[in-house]
Amino acid sequence: MGGGSSLGSLADHVERHAFIVDDEAQIRTFVSNVLVSAGFIAHQFSSGSQVEAALTKWAPKVIVLDLSLGDTDAVEVIRNLAGARFGGHVLLISGHDSGLLAEVRTIGEQRGLAMLPTLHKPFRVDELRASLSLIPKDGDADAVTWADHGLEAGLKNNWLELWYQPKIDLRSRVICGAEALIRLRHPTEGVMQPTQFLPPPGDTLYSPLTDFIVRRALSDWSMFAERKMTSRLAINVPASVLQRPDFVSNLRRHLPTHPNFPGLIVEITEDEAISDPELAREIAVQLKLYNVLVSIDDFGAGHSSLARLKELPFAEIKLDRRFVHGCADDLRKRSMCEAVIELARRFNIVAVAEGVENQDDLKVLIEIGYRVAQGFLFAKPMQAAEFVRLLLSRAQTA
Repeated sequence: MGGGSSLGSLADHVERHAFIVDDEAQIRTFVSNVLVSAGFIAHQFSSGSQVEAALTKWAPKVIVLDLSLGDTDAVEVIRNLAGARFGGHVLLISGHDSGLLAEVRTIGEQRGLAMLPTLHKPFRVDELRASLSLIPKDGDADAVTWADHGLEAGLKNNWLELWYQPKIDLRSRVICGAEALIRLRHPTEGVMQPTQFLPPPGDTLYSPLTDFIVRRALSDWSMFAERKMTSRLAINVPASVLQRPDFVSNLRRHLPTHPNFPGLIVEITEDEAISDPELAREIAVQLKLYNVLVSIDDFGAGHSSLARLKELPFAEIKLDRRFVHGCADDLRKRSMCEAVIELARRFNIVAVAEGVENQDDLKVLIEIGYRVAQGFLFAKPMQAAEFVRLLLSRAQTA
């Protein structure tokens, strides 16, 4: 058999290692089986400390990492990986809410790690395989790369869509508005969530993305208005775009001249609102001139106090879903719900409960005094055409 081996054949069989880090044995076994079927040599670990030692032996192509571990957590592991200049990919998995997954993924990106789209437990085999398919194979010039799935590709190829989640008036149970949410429909991967394709905060691509959202939302509003929904639509605008000198003038150009146009809501996060309160106040006042109101989104997720917000002219405050979910059984969460309602009453603004998923929590929110809510209990985000069908089926004017 002399000469039967070659450098080429050896290169075709380069070992591809993968780590699974999870304190649940059943999850480790499940993920390991999928990794092996995808051509990886899988190594299972129950703690972050084991990973540090294993990195001296192997250089894994991917680390599948749970957020909560026995002796540590994903954030600490990410710090260690960044310090070791880890060159592979990291795939975060967790049963925690998707917002927390996205936050930890952002930490990884900011530390220079290659972060794959996150997976929320329980996930299916095909979802895991789809994430693993984003890892380029050694020597494969045609391998799928992150750029093929990111926002830049979405903008260039017209893959972006705007979906809508209804906001519900809890007194009448009618649709009283909707939040516009970005999605990317990839030709092979299907519909992708924002955490799977949005770049880190501050990226220059957020400017053309916001322009797309504004144009599409206002175009869709005209279609919704024909179906008798004339309430405000809400769009999310990052601070990096909101603070641009040309943001307001660009927005103004797209606003409808229809006499029944109710205006627009621009949602910014709590942290963005307090990072530069003077500028936030200035922009909020300027937008108000064009009947565009500002909403504080994900309230409670940041570190501000209620007092720091009293000088800002906002028309709406949206309580972060982590305080809404489970408020029927958690006194701390219920107290936060009550505090936000009191803030809203004091400053005569609307309080919205986000992430309402069950009847028990809804009952508590109504008792406390919430009048507007959104969440899976009422409807999941949907395409514009489906939202129109919902409006027609309810035959209600919001």
